[in-house]
Amino acid sequence: MAEEYQPPPRPVGRDAVFVRHRLQSPRVAQSAYIAPNAVLCGDVTVGPHSRVLFGAVITAEGGPVEIGAHSVIMENAVVRGVARHPARLGDHVLVGPHASLTGCVIEGDSRIATGAVVFNGARVEIGAEIDFHAVVHVNTRVPAGTFVPMGWFAGGDPAELVAPDDRDRIRDLLGPLDYAGTVFGVGATDTPMPDIARRYARALALHNRDTVLLPSQRDVLEHEPEDGGHDPRTHPPSSTRVTADGRYL
Repeated sequence: MAEEYQPPPRPVGRDAVFVRHRLQSPRVAQSAYIAPNAVLCGDVTVGPHSRVLFGAVITAEGGPVEIGAHSVIMENAVVRGVARHPARLGDHVLVGPHASLTGCVIEGDSRIATGAVVFNGARVEIGAEIDFHAVVHVNTRVPAGTFVPMGWFAGGDPAELVAPDDRDRIRDLLGPLDYAGTVFGVGATDTPMPDIARRYARALALHNRDTVLLPSQRDVLEHEPEDGGHDPRTHPPSSTRVTADGRYL
């Protein structure tokens, strides 16, 4: 008797936009869900049972983006990896609508609420939570289990939590964190904004060479461990990469 025909699995994110950028293509676990109008661009990895919802953008702008298992990127959120700061999200991370994460590490078991912002070089340790519209500034470490309240500012290593109306204290913390050097690669006052904008425009011109991938051209993770992926507490994301089976090398 002839072997029963098994149809091929439905392509993950069949109607989403997968983009090859800088010769790198997104890789997504077969058990993940990518919404029809989500965008994955460049060296992006989405782990088992994770969900990327409507309008979300995950883009590797010179640095990879790695998302672990059982994580959810909600509507219109942005997760961006940059050259000096890859973006790495561990397992069980919930990123709320309109949140923005750039070049940061979210170790796992964390909620990054609606409208929150986590900047380049920041690390949110295991189980910490960032509430609605809170800001975790550059080069800031939010210790494990910390709760950053709604609209508050977190800056420093370890993070000092500052209420939004305490502008003087926020200003005092900003200098040592070196926003201009971390994000733009310049000194605090030696490069005017027009020059910075031109630099960005030159770098982003590489998107002119992008290719939107057909469903048949997309890569999937070949192996999916049932228990998810990795433990960022014992395998620091800052110095390693996620392999296809979810482990660290």
